[in-house]
Amino acid sequence: MRVGLVCPYSLSMPGGVQGQVLSLARSLRSRGVETRVLAPCDGPPPERFVIPLGSSVPLATNGSVAPLAPDPAAQLRTIRALWDEDFDVVHVHEPFAPGVTVTTVLLKPAPLIGTFHAAGQSRAYQTLRPLLAWGAARLDDRVAVSSEARELAQGHVGGDFDTLFNGIECGRFAAAEPWPTDRPTVLFLGRHEVRKGLGVLLSAVPHLPEDCRVWVAGSGPQTEELAAAHRDPRIEWLGRIDDAERDRRLAGATVFCAPSLRGESFGVILLEAMASGTPVVASDIEGYRKVATAAAPDGSLPDEPTAVLVPPEDPVELGSALGRVLGDPDGAESLRTAGRRWAARFDVELLCDHYLARYERLVGSVPVDA
Repeated sequence: MRVGLVCPYSLSMPGGVQGQVLSLARSLRSRGVETRVLAPCDGPPPERFVIPLGSSVPLATNGSVAPLAPDPAAQLRTIRALWDEDFDVVHVHEPFAPGVTVTTVLLKPAPLIGTFHAAGQSRAYQTLRPLLAWGAARLDDRVAVSSEARELAQGHVGGDFDTLFNGIECGRFAAAEPWPTDRPTVLFLGRHEVRKGLGVLLSAVPHLPEDCRVWVAGSGPQTEELAAAHRDPRIEWLGRIDDAERDRRLAGATVFCAPSLRGESFGVILLEAMASGTPVVASDIEGYRKVATAAAPDGSLPDEPTAVLVPPEDPVELGSALGRVLGDPDGAESLRTAGRRWAARFDVELLCDHYLARYERLVGSVPVDA
């Protein structure tokens, strides 16, 4: 069976959808399933199985900026790759994000399965409203990564959706060599924009122990403004880092902080930190509660805290929570142990089982020109 995974966002940029697509592809290929990823790339493809579709342009969406490729050249490359590869099934992530995934849905060279990730609001649904019902009918199977993502998609296109969790490569994070640090360290990973809450974390730094360090990875529209406003020497601005360094920083930090304000349909990054053996302090928002306190894919509930959740937009509470974890080795160890066990329930290998069963069901049973 030949499987094509189509991602609308540039694989050169960090992101939850991009990470999900690549990890699923690696899992499929490890099982002998011939898999290719089609996606924009703004540099060399990150894996040899990636077919680059051209460079991206930043487009505002969901309170963020998405690296999409809506230009005609990218669509022509998409069409050519889809026909040349002769896939048995094509798995489209964010089917209605402007650019290559919409083109894939319009072309439909094989049975299509669509996975919907966005929650909250989506400019794509507004922009493509006239095409949504027709395009949705071309999907032979529909999956959402959370109840919030399902509600957003159903509200615009209707129909039935199954909900499948986002998966993480537990073995990869557990095996990462910790980045060295000589003092208690807090790590932030993410785009520097309002909804990710970096400003809240930086405002919490005065409430942290004097001997700590704060690693700030990533970049974005707020970088210069925030760096100018927060000149505390404990803050280390890392800029954009590659995946290998990202994994090592996750493993090396004393605590991982996710202070997002909204717009997170599912907190994959929390699970990655847990799998790395790093305690998590995060905003108490719906997408993060789904990870830390709600039922796992197998229906089980955590029997002890897997993360510390605090009210969003409250730097005093955030600083207090971070300080407690930094200053309580026994409590931190409990979070590490519980987090590792909890993350294992979301292993991408379990997710791959679900998708592989769906692919096999579709192959040979769905007409291409639906």
